[in-house]
Amino acid sequence: MPLDFTAIDFETANSSPASACSVGLVRVREGRVVAQTGWLIRPPAGHDEFNEWNTKIHGLRAHDVADAVTWVQQLGRLCAFAGADVLVAHNAGFDLNVLRRACEATGLEAPPYRSLCSLAVARKTYDLDSYRLPKAAAAAGFGEFPHHDALADARACAQIVIDAARRAAADDVESLAAALGVRLSAPAASAPQRAVA
Repeated sequence: MPLDFTAIDFETANSSPASACSVGLVRVREGRVVAQTGWLIRPPAGHDEFNEWNTKIHGLRAHDVADAVTWVQQLGRLCAFAGADVLVAHNAGFDLNVLRRACEATGLEAPPYRSLCSLAVARKTYDLDSYRLPKAAAAAGFGEFPHHDALADARACAQIVIDAARRAAADDVESLAAALGVRLSAPAASAPQRAVA
């Protein structure tokens, strides 16, 4: 199988994992970036207050997402872009939790994506003093980028996995995970949720 996956990054409005306010997505086919997209999201009601700490990190405020699509409106677009791919993220537990919690907050069933953590991949691939995304991306040959811009972060994450697969002579995400001894997470079982029209 070829090295196919979708890298994903969410930014959140506050400490609630359901407070997704932007997403970046990068599609990789045969070890090459072939498509990328990203958009702002109006966080679900009850999770939509912008915390000053989060704003300092990503620069987004409530007025930036006032006219953005809601979580419910954009989920189909996100899933259409990612298809059945493994989702790759830097600290994948965070991003997959955002996906699950935002679905729960809006009464949707979370899509059952498998995931690979590029942070775990970087730790097994590079010898660095820090494995934060900018440092790991630089080790993968990805130059400076606007960290905490969701699309830029997803692109950096994709480059880490592409570079790690090349170094490990791995043909796909499964063989990369096996070669490095990192976990490729299975789809998370979600509690049945009511459908939202």
